[in-house]
Amino acid sequence: MESVQHKHPPYLLIWLYLFLLTAAELGLAFELPISRNLKLLLLLGTALWKALLVAMFFMHLKFEKWNLRMLFIIPLPLAVILVLAVITEKIW
Repeated sequence: MESVQHKHPPYLLIWLYLFLLTAAELGLAFELPISRNLKLLLLLGTALWKALLVAMFFMHLKFEKWNLRMLFIIPLPLAVILVLAVITEKIW
């Protein structure tokens, strides 16, 4: 098995991106006067973006083979469908 060397990701820069995305989510959730549905879609998008950053760099999926990445990517549409179903469900 050959060992492939890659340089370390800029962890502090990625942490800064995650921090800024979290601050943007807080501003979006509490400050912006936009419709509820648009707000939910934007929050879902930023959460997905943050999850991808964590998976790609902190879980090192960026440097793995394609088949291992697919184990992470395939369940994502199901997770999005389930989250959207729960958010749009009305209480009887």
